[in-house]
Amino acid sequence: MKAPPFPLITAHAGCMDTPQNSIESIFAGLKHGADIVEDDIRATKDGALVLSHDDAIQLSDGRQLRISALTLQELSTLPQSPIVELRSALRIVKETGVLMNLDVKDDASLEPLADLIAALGMTDQVFLTGCEHPRAMLARSRAPLLRKLLNVQAVSFAAKAPEEAVRQACEEAESAGCFGLNVPYPLVSDNLLKRAEEAGLPLYVWTVDEPMRMKRCAEWGVQSITTRNVATLQAVKAHWNQETCRL
Repeated sequence: MKAPPFPLITAHAGCMDTPQNSIESIFAGLKHGADIVEDDIRATKDGALVLSHDDAIQLSDGRQLRISALTLQELSTLPQSPIVELRSALRIVKETGVLMNLDVKDDASLEPLADLIAALGMTDQVFLTGCEHPRAMLARSRAPLLRKLLNVQAVSFAAKAPEEAVRQACEEAESAGCFGLNVPYPLVSDNLLKRAEEAGLPLYVWTVDEPMRMKRCAEWGVQSITTRNVATLQAVKAHWNQETCRL
């Protein structure tokens, strides 16, 4: 039987030992040939969008502040602020044609994100993650033109029987208009693979940094693998393609 095509390579927000949610990480992902680059997104007090996983930020002078309590201007004037504006990141990615996975960390980001992506003409170049079912439903109304994956969380699977958890994930994705499932690597099972395929929901798997697990994901036929080790995943892909050519 012919092997499936190798999954898309997604560069984690902080790949190749670069700072998380940094311009350096984006360039590292692009340099190593990632198909998709990922960043985490939050909204400031005045609705500006910045790259950050957490609301709290630690400054070099020891202070801890909250992004949601500050305006973009206030953030930009902080000493040695580590925060990057999303607009700057999007402009870099737009020129390359590479896809961008925006991991939404708060509901307040949805409407300004929809406006920004539309203004930059990047609707076809961006998709959202970070959307458990309530946020996915909210995104359906507040950002209807943006594609999104349903985030599948380990806690939801731990609270239910495996078959019930898989069924619910697929149903929630369909009800929220998601085009696929964003799944932590340990949750992937034969049942999930089968049900997701039947529902037409491709799997985007995260975060996979070991070569043997990367190869296993490719054998499963997932749509994308998110990794911090983009160069390693590229090496696995090269070997995969060589082996495929011999079949």
